[in-house]
Amino acid sequence: MNLRAVILRKLFRRRVIGGKHTAFEHVISGIPSNLAGDAKSVADNLIKEGLILTKPTSYGLQISLNPERLDEIIKIIEGHARTALF
Repeated sequence: MNLRAVILRKLFRRRVIGGKHTAFEHVISGIPSNLAGDAKSVADNLIKEGLILTKPTSYGLQISLNPERLDEIIKIIEGHARTALF
């Protein structure tokens, strides 16, 4: 399972881009529990890469996709979809 593409696709499907945010914890919901730790570290790496933006709030960390890097994000998602078919 390519967690990087799964996380990006989940945010993209929900249109969590730019000014629309979701809780960091929502990224790993729905991912098998044995991969939850890996998913958190992958999400942290996506933040460091700048593909995911953060917004600290009083009620927790909020995240969204970086709208300036949507082309790159779409290529990652589509690349995973092609390899998953074959």
